[in-house]
Amino acid sequence: MTVTATKFPYRYDVVGSLLRPAVLKDARAQFAAGKIDAEQLQTVQRAETKRVVDQQVALGLKAVTDGEFNRSWWHLDFLWGLTGVGHYDYHQSYKFHGSQTRTDNAELIGKVACNPDHPFFTSFQYLQSLVPAGVTVKQTIPSPTMLFRDNRSDNWATYYDTWSDYLDDLAQAYHDTIQHFYDLGCRYIQLDDTTWAFLISKLNETATDAAAHQKYVTLATDAVRVINQLLAGLPDDLTVTTHICRGNFKSTYLFSGGYDDVADYLGQLHYDGLFLEYDSDRAGDFTPLRKIWHGDPDKCLVLGLITSKFAELEDPAVIKARIQAAAQQVPLANLALSTQCGFASTEEGNTLTEDQQWAKLKLVKQIATDVWEA
Repeated sequence: MTVTATKFPYRYDVVGSLLRPAVLKDARAQFAAGKIDAEQLQTVQRAETKRVVDQQVALGLKAVTDGEFNRSWWHLDFLWGLTGVGHYDYHQSYKFHGSQTRTDNAELIGKVACNPDHPFFTSFQYLQSLVPAGVTVKQTIPSPTMLFRDNRSDNWATYYDTWSDYLDDLAQAYHDTIQHFYDLGCRYIQLDDTTWAFLISKLNETATDAAAHQKYVTLATDAVRVINQLLAGLPDDLTVTTHICRGNFKSTYLFSGGYDDVADYLGQLHYDGLFLEYDSDRAGDFTPLRKIWHGDPDKCLVLGLITSKFAELEDPAVIKARIQAAAQQVPLANLALSTQCGFASTEEGNTLTEDQQWAKLKLVKQIATDVWEA
């Protein structure tokens, strides 16, 4: 079979977050209450990180993550670590269906830039020290688009003369951050992004209102600009992917809709791979895959056909049939398989047990091995 020149994503891949064990949740609660210090929290966090890395390696994954055990939120902890970004109380929960989140948020407190002392760099170095030869560390961070949504950049004019200047700084901050990860040894990084699912909803809702629609068209074009700008000039042997997420909190979701309204934009992105949620009818059909792939022989589309939200295991025959259906739009050689999202986008986690989580990942590997390596 013809294979792409890109080493990752592998045929079976892990999106990123893993369920937080009770001992880690308890340690974070004790730290928040002032009962243990940061060093004691880190000791627990690192021990649990090593445990889940070992389990991913034992499962046979080619790339492993730290489960995002170094953070509470999939996105905010990273954003808070950038120069020029601070924390505030949003006083509103994010609009998940059937569940309420905490009200933390991020905001600009100065010009945004890479922080050479970002705590994620130290976490990466520890993770790198755990993996054996032949296994790659996959570092996950939120997309820069997450900083110019949800009220996080409302005060940009306090620090910048123009919106364009702000976007330039944001792209440079991310470029420099990713380059620093590379200098520390990272060769696989993923930018997680709910913006495109948000836009699927908004572009569809405003289709008959030209003025309102243009607002979201501008957001989409700004997103393409910033992402491609930050990717330009990164090392050739660095794989950068994205995960297009519809929201994942306590097994609930934020957005619905097929990829049709954003497929042209996604096709313009210079990522090596895109992780696409396809675990329910809310994701639509496979027709947009052709536009998203955009005929790039080295781009991989990872089909999130296995849900991370619920414990029931999918029928392998059904998943294999869906992979073959997707291959009518994009060559099988340019496809891979994963869960549709991680298992714990926030520390609360989805409504599965750890054993059920590992069973899901084992199923991903088994099906992918049958499809691509048989």
